[in-house]
Amino acid sequence: MPRLFTALEIPAEIGQSLAALRGGLPGARWVDPENYHLTLRFIGDIDDVLAHEIAFMLSNVRRSGFELRFDGLHSFGGRKPRAVVATVAPTPQIYELQAEQERLMQRVASRSGRRRSASRASCSIRRAPRSAAGPMWSRRPIRSRPSWRASRTADNKIANSE
Repeated sequence: MPRLFTALEIPAEIGQSLAALRGGLPGARWVDPENYHLTLRFIGDIDDVLAHEIAFMLSNVRRSGFELRFDGLHSFGGRKPRAVVATVAPTPQIYELQAEQERLMQRVASRSGRRRSASRASCSIRRAPRSAAGPMWSRRPIRSRPSWRASRTADNKIANSE
């Protein structure tokens, strides 16, 4: 069963800027920069038929490119954080894209019984299984604030199950 999510590509030079922020957490399992992407919406573990239906629906989403800028790092996962993520500064364009994807996913959810909500766009740079979640960073700004023009979705990105 694929684990599906929607994402935007992060250019290699921006990925290297994020990779330079890694460190300070003993035993961390850092994500390789070539696997960085900006997650817009996590869909979850779904069957192949539904994955193809979702891919078809999302292939019809068209947007002009827009500027994005990473603005902070924080822990993700509640009381037992399991990831350090870099978040982007909110923009109307990212909200509109996420809202359009959410509307499409709600159509699928109404037929499949699956419900997931959208979250803030982010890029995971460190992961840990829930059972091994250790110390994390509290929210902190990114001084360099790397930015880029988003113009491509990260097609066919499927995350490995943890």
